[in-house]
Amino acid sequence: MLDSRILITMAAFMVMGTTALAGLKDGETIVFLGDSITQQGAGPTGFVTLFREAIEKTRPQSAIKVIGAGIGGHKVPDLEARLDKDVLAHKPAVVVIYIGINDVWHSKNGKGTPPDKYEAGLRSLIKRCNEAGARVILSTPSVIGEKHDGSNELDKLLGEYAALSRKVAADTATPLLDLNAAFLGYLKEYNIANQPQGVLTTDGVHLNESGDRFAAVRMLEATGEVTPRTRVLRHVVLFKYKPEITAAQLDEINRAFQDLKRQIPQVRDFERGTNNSPEGLDKGFTHGYLITFSSEEDRAAYLPHPAHKKFVELLGGKLEEPMVFDYWTIE
Repeated sequence: MLDSRILITMAAFMVMGTTALAGLKDGETIVFLGDSITQQGAGPTGFVTLFREAIEKTRPQSAIKVIGAGIGGHKVPDLEARLDKDVLAHKPAVVVIYIGINDVWHSKNGKGTPPDKYEAGLRSLIKRCNEAGARVILSTPSVIGEKHDGSNELDKLLGEYAALSRKVAADTATPLLDLNAAFLGYLKEYNIANQPQGVLTTDGVHLNESGDRFAAVRMLEATGEVTPRTRVLRHVVLFKYKPEITAAQLDEINRAFQDLKRQIPQVRDFERGTNNSPEGLDKGFTHGYLITFSSEEDRAAYLPHPAHKKFVELLGGKLEEPMVFDYWTIE
């Protein structure tokens, strides 16, 4: 099992658009190449350190070497200039390139990286690493400001550069770690107040401990060391039955409800149970049912399905009150 600092609920957030390696081999070296985010990631609670600790805990005999090669303020051209010395000299089997923040951020003072130079630089970095025998994971730049509604000053430009990173990854058949999508997805869920910083970062850019934990798990997923969790849609149904309902009728309903999983292919999973809470807050609801879907489209197919309609007819006159509550989660 991974360290509890890593396996927390927020760290299980799914990475949309990420592709993964098949895992690290014993004795391999992995280098994290980037800017100040990666430089700080090599600190005591940083994502590079958490990644190393997870490997040491789960694969103590693997002799996998984890190296952080981040320097503050660096952009794609800086990475090109120091690739041989700081990365390839270590003969890495895997290189994680996490860059792009300064290429965008420094545009505010006229010192950013032009899009064509950014794209060409990423292609060059990947090509040189591949020629040296290293597998590459290319990360999109995470965030410059944590507002999730597109109102951060550089959101539009950052989105364009993230799209360039995705394009380069696709064109070169390079595994992509889409941190930009992952961060934005998490912030939409857990930054409802739309704060500019303080959720995953200290200043809108550099990671706090929560951000480092989040990034570490994303890196573990991208390298194939952790299986990515799946985002699913839960459909919660609670029934308050009329007092005159017999045990035989309840059995018929429960069997019919469970059988919907067999009859409707869009139902990913089903479970049921009777109330066992000691708190006395059930408000008379005695039976709970949990249906899992992979998408809202699957739910949309389920609701009007003839088998579901037939089940609803079976419930006719037997309920005092139903309650339905749907939510997205990770499993």
